[in-house]
Parts: sequence; structure tokens; C-alpha cells
Amino acid sequence: MEKGNHSEVTEFILSGLTDRPELQIPLFVVFLMIYGITLVGNGGMILSIMIDPRLHTPMYFFLSNLSFCDLCYSSIISPKMLLNFLAERKSISYTACVVQKVLSVFTDVECLLLAVMAYDRYVAICNPLLYTVTMSRQRCKRIVVGVYAVGFVDSMICMCLIFHLSFCSSNIINHFFCDIPPLLALSCSDTHINEIVIFTFTCCITVSIFVTVLLSYVYIISTILQIRSAEGRRKTFSTCSFHLTVVVLFYGTLLFTYLRPTSSYSMDTGKVASVFYTLVIPMLNPLIYSLRNTEVKDALRRAMNKLLTNS
Repeated sequence: MEKGNHSEVTEFILSGLTDRPELQIPLFVVFLMIYGITLVGNGGMILSIMIDPRLHTPMYFFLSNLSFCDLCYSSIISPKMLLNFLAERKSISYTACVVQKVLSVFTDVECLLLAVMAYDRYVAICNPLLYTVTMSRQRCKRIVVGVYAVGFVDSMICMCLIFHLSFCSSNIINHFFCDIPPLLALSCSDTHINEIVIFTFTCCITVSIFVTVLLSYVYIISTILQIRSAEGRRKTFSTCSFHLTVVVLFYGTLLFTYLRPTSSYSMDTGKVASVFYTLVIPMLNPLIYSLRNTEVKDALRRAMNKLLTNS
């Protein structure tokens, strides 16, 4: 692995989603709306969970952290993307590119949080008598701290492997943010070892997460099917169906983006997939959880009534 000379490149040019001038303003409007809904939705979710005592449970504690991750990761990508829709020169400094890659920790944290939330639903449905002991407040806090620690380590490893490379032949990134595949494609160093290490590390984490989610839902569905009452089965499944929806959407696009061979990777296809997990899914998550969850809808309604009363 060749040691890079970072003085060769001081900034990158982001090609963005499209180079067609007539699409820049319409795309700016669309993604501005998406970002606005993301801010309001996730911010409202966090605020509702904080101020409503009925939502001070492990499930909503993890959900508030999920909303925080969505809020942060979207804010890392969206402002620069929106600015570049209007700018003639779509540049990003080398330092800002490094920061974007380091702060991708929030994507790793979201992956791990979804697995933790699956385990939380498993304990709540399959071992309800042990739920308060197994998912105690202190244990939940330690789990979240551990999740952030693992995410940070993974992010730093990827960052070191990427920015240890040389970027000397070109500084044009065929993407709308500093993502791993286009940076590897841009480097003039030998990236073979880097690709193997990143792929192996990503696979280890992904497989661990996938096994946790899969086993949790196998036991959950098995327990639900043993409930005699059809109404009981419906109510029980509704408590975790929204989480399963988010898991399928998020993991599906993430696996499609990062766990494909380099030879079959298409930058244009990768950009479309990246739009989903970096911008669209953070917008959809609070909508899915609020629309499919009576407790969240009630909490949002009480919060709005309180704000209107105080005003």
C-alpha cells in the first residue's frame, strides 16, 4: 500500500448527481424539501421522546438515538450537496472531504442501532417478564456508548485506509459526496489491499448485524404465531413491523452500495443508491415510525397541543 503525498491534492471537485444544467434547480428544490422534512421529522421525534414521560422506555431511547443519527448524517451531506446544485464550481476541500468520511460514523451507528432495536423487540415480545431487567436504563446507556465506539473505530479505519492513498492523476470525484468507492477509483495508488481490508471489515460487521436481526425476528415471528388470538397477533406484530420496514430499506440500499465487487460497481447506480440511504431514508424513518405507531402519534399530538396552549 503506497503512502500518499497529500500536498498533491488540496481540494476535490464533486461531479454531483447530474451534469445537466436544466436539472440543477429542480433537484435543488426536491432535495431542499427532503432535507427540510428530515430536520423537522427527526427533530420532532427527538423532542417528543424527550418531553413525554410515556416514551421514556428502552425502545424509544434507541429510537431517539436513531433519529439523532439520521439528523447528523443528513446534515453532513445535504448542505454541501444543495450548495453545489447552485454553484458553478462544485469543489470541496481535502479537509472537508476527510471530515465527511470521519463523520460517516453515524451510518455505522445507525446500522448497529437497528440491530440493537431488533434485539430489544425480541426481549420485549419473547421474554416480557425479564424485559425491565435485561433492558435496564443503565444497560441501554452502555449499549449505546458501545455502539458509538464501534462505529467510530470502523469510521477511523476506513478513513485511514482511504486518505493514506495518493490522489495525483485527477481530483474529480464522480459522486455528490466523499464516499469510499469513488475515492478508491480516483486514487493513483494500488488500492487492492485497501479494498480487501475495507470489504472484510464491512462484511464482519454486516454479517454480525444481519445474524442478530435475523435471529431476533425468527424468534419474534415464532412467538407471534403461537398467540391464539388473531387480534393479539396483529397488535404484537404492529409493535415491531415499523422497525422491520426501516431495516429492510436501510440495509438493502447499504448492502447494494458497499458489498458488490469493484468490477461490477457502477458510479451512476451507486449514486442513486447513496441518495436513498443518506437522504431519503433519514426523511422516511420518522414518518414510518410516527405513521405506524400509535404511541408516537399520540406523543406528537400532545406536544403540538402543549406548544399551541403555551403560545
